[in-house]
Amino acid sequence: MNSGLYGAFPKNIFQVPTLQTIDLSGNPQLQGSLPEFPKNGSLRSLVLNGANFSGQMLPNSIGNLKLLSKIDIGNCNFTGSIPKSMEDLTKLVYLDLSMNKFNGSVPSFSMAKNLTLIDVSYNQLTGQINSSRWEDLTSLVNLDLRHNLLNGTIPSSVFSLPMLQKLQLSNNEFSGQLPEFGATSVLDTLDLSSNKLEGPIPKSILKFRGLKILLLSSNNFNGYFLLNHIQQLKNLSSLDLSFNSLSINYTDTNSSHSSFPNITTLKLVAGNLRRIPSFLRNQSKLSTLDLSKNQIHGEIPNWIWRLSNLVQLNLSCNSLVTLQGPLLNLTSSLSMLDLHSNQLQGQIPIFPPSAAYVDYSSNNFSSSIPADIGDFLMYTMFFSLSSNKFQGSIPDSVCKASYLQVLDLSNNSLGGTIPRCLTEISRTLAVLNLRRNRLGGSVPNRFPQHCSLKTLDLSGNQIAGLFPKSLANCTMLEVLNMGNNQIMDTFPRLLKNISSLRVLVLRSNHFYGQIGCNTTSGPWPKLQIVDIARNNFSGEIPGTCLITWSAMMADEDYAMAKINHLRFQVLQFSQVYYQDAITVTTKGLEMELVKILTVFTSIDISCNNFIGSIPEEVGELKSLYGLNLSSNAFTGTIPSSLGNLRQLESLDLSDNKLSGTIPQELVKLNFLSFLNLSNNQLEGRIPTGTQIQSFSPDSFTGNKGLCGAPLSLTCSDNNASRTDQNKVSKVDWQSIYTGVGYGVGAGVVVILLIVWEEGRNWLEDSIDKILLAILPMMGYSYKTRAEWDDEEEEDLEEESTYIMQDYSRDEIVSEDRVFRGPYCVFCSKLDMSRKRAIHDPNCTCHFSPPITSSSSSSHSFSP
Repeated sequence: MNSGLYGAFPKNIFQVPTLQTIDLSGNPQLQGSLPEFPKNGSLRSLVLNGANFSGQMLPNSIGNLKLLSKIDIGNCNFTGSIPKSMEDLTKLVYLDLSMNKFNGSVPSFSMAKNLTLIDVSYNQLTGQINSSRWEDLTSLVNLDLRHNLLNGTIPSSVFSLPMLQKLQLSNNEFSGQLPEFGATSVLDTLDLSSNKLEGPIPKSILKFRGLKILLLSSNNFNGYFLLNHIQQLKNLSSLDLSFNSLSINYTDTNSSHSSFPNITTLKLVAGNLRRIPSFLRNQSKLSTLDLSKNQIHGEIPNWIWRLSNLVQLNLSCNSLVTLQGPLLNLTSSLSMLDLHSNQLQGQIPIFPPSAAYVDYSSNNFSSSIPADIGDFLMYTMFFSLSSNKFQGSIPDSVCKASYLQVLDLSNNSLGGTIPRCLTEISRTLAVLNLRRNRLGGSVPNRFPQHCSLKTLDLSGNQIAGLFPKSLANCTMLEVLNMGNNQIMDTFPRLLKNISSLRVLVLRSNHFYGQIGCNTTSGPWPKLQIVDIARNNFSGEIPGTCLITWSAMMADEDYAMAKINHLRFQVLQFSQVYYQDAITVTTKGLEMELVKILTVFTSIDISCNNFIGSIPEEVGELKSLYGLNLSSNAFTGTIPSSLGNLRQLESLDLSDNKLSGTIPQELVKLNFLSFLNLSNNQLEGRIPTGTQIQSFSPDSFTGNKGLCGAPLSLTCSDNNASRTDQNKVSKVDWQSIYTGVGYGVGAGVVVILLIVWEEGRNWLEDSIDKILLAILPMMGYSYKTRAEWDDEEEEDLEEESTYIMQDYSRDEIVSEDRVFRGPYCVFCSKLDMSRKRAIHDPNCTCHFSPPITSSSSSSHSFSP
């Protein structure tokens, strides 16, 4: 063990028939897998903990090792299910399969009567455990099933095991109520946190008199819990009832506070607690106290600062107003103090410089920051005074905090300039947030080499001057927000070497010129939010820049696999994080993202002077959620490639000079909930069949050529004529000359045919032949000119009589008369859908033979 072995371990060593013990633990560079084990092997102890052994699963032949008493293969890379043959290992005393990737159910180990430890924690096991015969494991001391996917109820027999000391079932999906159980166990650790347990906390838990650790947080326990009852648990050192639906209370009694156990950790988060329990004043061993997210009001008692062993204190998210004085000569050794989101006022409390984490944000502290504040931040890593009412300037002494990683003074009324030394300490500083103050002057151009900044937020101030060139030294920068200031400079191309940049906000300044793109190999492959709106940028948008923003081009599956928040871990090996926040304008509204999802992507370049066409390359940004190009001078058509942005929720192209039709491809944007195309030069029908019709007409107003829902203007012939006229206006003169030439030629031919009788006869014969072939296929009968000549004299008298009768009536304009009276050859059209002629009565007509009713199956037609 721990012998520095590496390489591949020979499999055949495991098969040596006389081998009884093998221990390869603590060799992470040693690789290998388990072989098939022979029957009647002599192996008694198999220890591989921490070695890099792997395999699809443990070999089923491990059941052949009937003499095995110890299996410790924790922290390896085994996968698959736990072999059922392990139920036959009756000699087992110690079983550790933790921190692998085992799946499937937990086998029953009831045949191993001498088992003292079962640890299968941190795997992917599923199913229920109430079918196992736990009552047979009378020697079991430690049962650890934490961090799996186990469900169902917890069998009561587990709580009655006579030797069980540690029962750890946290971070599973166990549900139902806990039963009342006997108190014969010697249980000292009970961890049921992060499950789905419900109902009241069983009173029988208080009968476990040897209980030291009781963790029931993050369940659905309800009912009333009186803290006074823990006096029965004389050995209790750690209690966590946080994040349930409990009503926790404490009542002062005549009994001495000394009757309470010596607690080291007490966490009662979100427990509807209304006061700080007074018995805590005598808890000399208390090191962690978390009473956050309750309903505690009034003052923080002075005695809490005199608890000599108190290391972590969290009273945040309550209704505390004052701190009981005096605050002099305090002996507190706090390393973490969190008082944020209360109603505290007056001066901030000053403590010895031992605290590494101090959060006074979101209170009513006022006046100015003490000039000597830096003397009390000598070892502080996190310091926040944000969202208070501080005035005055930022003291230079803050730069004495040489270990400072996060400094947040945002959302106050601080004035003056940014201390020059503040940018110089960025060798250690990772987060500097001064947004929404009244700071003036310019940003000190003193960012050092090896700058450690990851977040720089100076937005919402009155900062002027030029963009600091030395910021290019901060190559780890992820969030840069300079928005809402008065900076006047060209686009900061010096940022191109900061490949870690995720958020770039220059909104509402006086930046000018072209944004440019100096490289085709993405300088910002992680960029996800770009907001340069309300400046004076001009020129065209280079499409070559867009296709280098790889984070906006990821498909949905990849994006969801990488979902996370932008945050900074303050203390290494801790769960304390600083969450980046930013205000974005999307869907026409300002929205503050208190947690920036790494999959949220947005581009806002509105209210500038950009020209030219919208680059087709924007369609490559497939994971884009918001796109705002409004209030510029873009021309040309809307790129059809926008239809590729399947995640798009907000699209604003209003107030430009875009022309042409709305691309049909936009109907593919199924998640689109905000659309504004108003005040352009768009024309034609609005695409139908999608939620585009559900948008307000305001989304399309100011485009005189648009028609169709949701606009009241329907797409009629007038719209078509207007479109046709637009098309005609675009025809070149060469086409016009060609048409005129054909017309003149046709006219000459017609004149010749009129004066040349033989030619006219030839033409009429040719027309007869063509119509005789075509019209019968359409349901018409046709008589040639010769046939009409033969019948002309025969029908003339009848025709004349009929005409005289017909004209005596006032029905010339009726539709049916057209088929029986004068027939206009050159002023009639055949309507093939209705099989009848449409006649214009104003035409010059001559007599034609009678025509049958429109309901007949065939029609006569003469030239």
